[in-house]
Amino acid sequence: MKVACAPASALTRAGARDLDLVLYGPATTPKQISAGGQILRVIQNQHLAPVPRAWDLLSIALSVVAADLNVRRDLSPDGWTRQIDLRIAVGEPDFWTSQVPALRQQLCFLTTDVWNLTFFDGAAPSPSGTQLTYPKQDSVVLLSGGLDSLIGAIDIVSADEDSPYAVSQVSQGDKQTQQLFASRIGGGLKHLQLNHNTNYLGPAERSQRARSLVFLAYGVLAATALAHHLEGGEVPLYVCENGFISLNPPLTGSRLGSLSTRTTHPVFLRLFQELLEAAELRVRLETPYQFATKGEMLRRCKDQGLLRETAPLSTSCGRYARHGYRHCGRCVPCLIRRAAFHGSGLTDVTQYVYADLWRDDESHARHDDVRSAAMAVAEADARGTAEWARRAVSHSALDAPATYADVLEQGIRELGEFLGVAGVA
Repeated sequence: MKVACAPASALTRAGARDLDLVLYGPATTPKQISAGGQILRVIQNQHLAPVPRAWDLLSIALSVVAADLNVRRDLSPDGWTRQIDLRIAVGEPDFWTSQVPALRQQLCFLTTDVWNLTFFDGAAPSPSGTQLTYPKQDSVVLLSGGLDSLIGAIDIVSADEDSPYAVSQVSQGDKQTQQLFASRIGGGLKHLQLNHNTNYLGPAERSQRARSLVFLAYGVLAATALAHHLEGGEVPLYVCENGFISLNPPLTGSRLGSLSTRTTHPVFLRLFQELLEAAELRVRLETPYQFATKGEMLRRCKDQGLLRETAPLSTSCGRYARHGYRHCGRCVPCLIRRAAFHGSGLTDVTQYVYADLWRDDESHARHDDVRSAAMAVAEADARGTAEWARRAVSHSALDAPATYADVLEQGIRELGEFLGVAGVA
């Protein structure tokens, strides 16, 4: 599918296409979609001034996420792999054209689709206003409303007198939680909440493999608006995710790597960092928990009192909205969350829809994710956890595979101990 992605004023320059995506504004016809319609207003209200290439990066990310939602996998010849042609308006088309090979490599790794990107002139409109401010924070932390990003923000503030600038991607059910966390950590963090607000013409593609790209782009946008960046400094952008979920190993042989999300996979983040360096954006990704499990993050959190108060409010569930904004308790992220609480010794007061996993029915012990987790634990026990972990980190582009294997080994142990107590394994 060919998708033209541009502010409304630039769409006429996109050439032949199958679908129009209006960036930073509303769709004007029933056959158009839109993304990022409120972002300019939010940035203007905050009086921020991100650099032009950060806006271009956000335009690319919004285009990718919108296409990811609107191009369905089940209509592809193999039922999964899509061919997506994006024609994106940016301020520096020549530079971004030089980065097409790098972008295609990232997107292929992230979504396993075939992407083609072309760029034409049509920069994002700059927020109007003269009362610009340059926040004094010298780092940015992504604050999703999840448990890992909560711990990360707590630890950063506890270890550093300078609080980070918190950036959130708003999602259903998490907006108020993000605001609460930002207000509680460090006496209150400077906080920016953005939403891509992508709409779609038909049923949305539910796999959403590209969703992390826009979250990272928000972080870059905020980082380049800081006084530290204006003065020529490099800004750390903290991506706080435990190593087991980042690697997201296939739990069974039938669940191939292409079917597992790679939103914070170290290979993808390395490729994204290389793009930031090529663009000379002076933003450095920091992943302080890439070699820690979720249980280890909970145990090592530097403010256990604040953690006990706020952790139950965090969101981990992959099907949170589908269950009335409650944790299902049986998807892989919920299982990892429950295993982490069990392994850390902290009391888990989360209300799970399917709390009693020992029940021998398709809603509990025989649910697909629970069975897959139990099968992975059984295989690790049979083969040895070290051997199971080594197989899961065999990607040729992965640095330090032995160290990543260690975190997977510890993670599968945490999962196995919880499932045993839960009466599943």
